[in-house]
Amino acid sequence: MKKKITVLTGAGVSAESGINTFRDADGLWEGHDVMEVASPQGFHKNPELVLNFYNERRRQLPQVQPNKAHMALADLENGFDVTIITQNVDDLHERGGSSNVVHLHGELLKVRSTGDESCVLDWAEDLSLGNLCSKGHQLRPHIVWFGEEVPMLEKAVHITADSDILIIIGTSMQVYPAAGLVNYATPGTPIYFIDPKPSISENDFDNLKIIPKKAAEGVPELIHELLKLG
Repeated sequence: MKKKITVLTGAGVSAESGINTFRDADGLWEGHDVMEVASPQGFHKNPELVLNFYNERRRQLPQVQPNKAHMALADLENGFDVTIITQNVDDLHERGGSSNVVHLHGELLKVRSTGDESCVLDWAEDLSLGNLCSKGHQLRPHIVWFGEEVPMLEKAVHITADSDILIIIGTSMQVYPAAGLVNYATPGTPIYFIDPKPSISENDFDNLKIIPKKAAEGVPELIHELLKLG
């Protein structure tokens, strides 16, 4: 039976493909205060602004491509049972070839009903006021905004707890509840942390190895070593 590897990824993985992160820009996301475009209050106040913001992000997706980190993680499936738990809302892991991806914070290429959270639709076009679900409710981006519950969190906790190896890539370890997932790993589980500016030290967790490199460099190197050990 293949060993189970859980990979936690953050904005640093997508950044190398050209997708900007708001945490690197003083709380601004593409020139907007994040609370204007990533909160229920912002959507209630100015839904058209919010819809247009995510339309722009959605239009950007075909213009960016998976990088070496995404593709190396897909290669990891050749030797291990791999689940990727990502904070990212893009589809670069899937396009890079990974077959088992859990999106903690939602997906740009999906929308959901404002009146029925279970109504989630694939959506590659612009989303406008007046686009309604079958029950007549306005559709909204399928994104977990600030102040909202993270519906995939419980699943992510179980996956992390069941891991033989944990790899953390390109995350500040400051976005909760996602940052807390590492605490659910079984004591003694090997943990690899890949980030050019690591926010934690090897003293913070047992069996932690820090690789202070960008994802596109550090991830292929680590995957190469893990596949050799098999």
